[in-house]
Amino acid sequence: MADAGTRAVQQEGRRGLIGVRRTLRQIGVARLILTLLLLGIALTVARSSWTMPLTSDAERALYDLRFFWAADRLGQDDRITLVTYTDQTLEQLGKRSPLDRRMMAQALRAIDRMNPRAIGIDILIDQAQPEDAELIATMRAMRTPTFLAFTTTQANPEQMQYWQEQFLSNFLDQVRSGPVRPASIQFRPDNADGVMRRWPELDPHLPTFLASAMAPEHRAFVGYRGAIDYRLTDSPEIQPFTELPVEMLASLASGDLPPEESAAIAESLRPTIEGRYIILGGNIQLLDDFETPMSRTRQDGQTFTKGMIIHAHMLSQVLDGRMPRPIPDWLLWAIAVAIVAGGVLTAVLEGRGWILGLAVIVQVALIAAVPFFLEANEVETIHLPAAGWGAGWLLAVLGAGIAARAVGSEQRKFASSALGKYLPADVAAQIMRDPERLALKGEKKQIYALFTDLEGFTKLSHGIQPERLSALLNHYLDTLSDTVLSHGGTIDKFVGDAVVAFWGAPISRPDDAERAVRAAIAMFEAGEEFRRTADADLPTIGRTRVGLHLGDVVVGNFGGQKRIQYTALGDGMNTAARLESANKALQTSILVSTAVKDVTDTDLYRPMGRVVLSGRPTPIEIWEPVPHMDAEVRARLRDLWQRYDGGDHTALGDIERVAAEHPDDAALHNFVFRIREAGPGGAFVLESK
Repeated sequence: MADAGTRAVQQEGRRGLIGVRRTLRQIGVARLILTLLLLGIALTVARSSWTMPLTSDAERALYDLRFFWAADRLGQDDRITLVTYTDQTLEQLGKRSPLDRRMMAQALRAIDRMNPRAIGIDILIDQAQPEDAELIATMRAMRTPTFLAFTTTQANPEQMQYWQEQFLSNFLDQVRSGPVRPASIQFRPDNADGVMRRWPELDPHLPTFLASAMAPEHRAFVGYRGAIDYRLTDSPEIQPFTELPVEMLASLASGDLPPEESAAIAESLRPTIEGRYIILGGNIQLLDDFETPMSRTRQDGQTFTKGMIIHAHMLSQVLDGRMPRPIPDWLLWAIAVAIVAGGVLTAVLEGRGWILGLAVIVQVALIAAVPFFLEANEVETIHLPAAGWGAGWLLAVLGAGIAARAVGSEQRKFASSALGKYLPADVAAQIMRDPERLALKGEKKQIYALFTDLEGFTKLSHGIQPERLSALLNHYLDTLSDTVLSHGGTIDKFVGDAVVAFWGAPISRPDDAERAVRAAIAMFEAGEEFRRTADADLPTIGRTRVGLHLGDVVVGNFGGQKRIQYTALGDGMNTAARLESANKALQTSILVSTAVKDVTDTDLYRPMGRVVLSGRPTPIEIWEPVPHMDAEVRARLRDLWQRYDGGDHTALGDIERVAAEHPDDAALHNFVFRIREAGPGGAFVLESK
């Protein structure tokens, strides 16, 4: 009883959802188009707002806010040191561009003596200078793994000409005998606003990106395309990285300082160099400036970050292994669908005002809070459509609200008329969900029609008292009715002991074929259970025979203004009835047509040949589902039948041998007799219904 109740509740839930979909189709063409258009826009916005003109700016601003809010506040990174050319350096040298390479060579010699982990040079050596020979000699003599900035004309046509690329390549060839190797420094800011939020996509013509090249043991970051996890400090006064002027280090190797003073300075600087990653580059006004997610929130008025500092942030991220987990694309689509569905359900929610208000508050709070929660828990939220979620939800509420109000009005009108008529309860429930079903008309549909018959019922009815017969029949019909309903079918009518049911109307489902076949098997088994549990003093009760066919019918409400019945009429129903009747002559229990068998995935069938049903002009190929027969035997029979029907007479002998192995299977022996009589490609004519 509990299981039956659970199944009934589940079935009512499914009917309710289907009723909502069918109701939406009754709102009229104009409103339906408007609703679908708004819901389509809502879904698109909820998934793709990062790429939409009206929402992309909001998405970028929200991401920057999330990042700044959720980022850990740390101390200065003691693994990385920046060695910089500054405006003071250029003033001292009296030279702005290219950056002085003698000073670079001197600084590199001093750094190399202090045993750093690696050196990255964020300066392009793209044209000849008088100091090149000294720099080349220095790089050849170094011991520290060093990575020199590299790009190509193809990757950076605005800043690199072909002759410059050739010079850079030749320069690298000259220093290759030392530890110097090329590394890409090619950034790819966001095309919409120029902000550096993501690691750049690696050009196949370029070497490994600088941050990955300097820490080769962290292979996961090679080709990484996720968000840059900038290192923020716990105080505005604390810079994330130690910074040393290049001229200070160059002075240690220039020979201009007394040895004692040079040694003292070197010893004081050693803790900032030894064992650290060194990035050498320019921190010069109006050069190599980029906006970052912190640009909107910086309190020092500085909206730009130097490229070499961004390289340092990325290297720090590599060293920490901070790789936020990406959200799969399918999950973003699923969330977008859920948000639109939430908006639709909010619009059609029926209940007290406080329930609706609570639902709105909960949804809005989740839409607003979830992106911040994900960002704070190391989930990558770049390209997460936070603004799109809110806009999509609002559009879904608007679109579904228009339709819901229109449908509610139509349902009230039809319900008022339906309640004045004498209707069965189940049809009335369908009418409430789809008022147009009340009209006295039918529609042509393809359905799975099922007929049953209880063998020996006439003899039984003559052998017991009417009161006992009534109770027995009601119990039998209740059992079969529950079976139909639990498999999602519609009960058409009862004719004595017979049950007429169908699948595919008033609601069709993708798995109606499987439901109908499973129901046919379950009804036969329910009939067998009915026989086994019948009182011993009753006359013999026969099998429950079932016929199932897929065909065209006219289905709908038929009758008059005071009495209607929801039923199906047509050739499909007649064929199913004759299939049920054919069980008697063929000694089978369940017969289904090829039309049913061909649209189901089950392999429970064995062939029953080709017959001409009583009153039918054309032959029909029929099958019997036999779940208790060995699957290999069923498959063998199907193969042998196909061979024999195609003209292979030797297959008949094999079929006969299979039948001989099942001496008690009357239906199988009947099948052998009929196909022998009909011959390959022939059909056995049944004389009676």
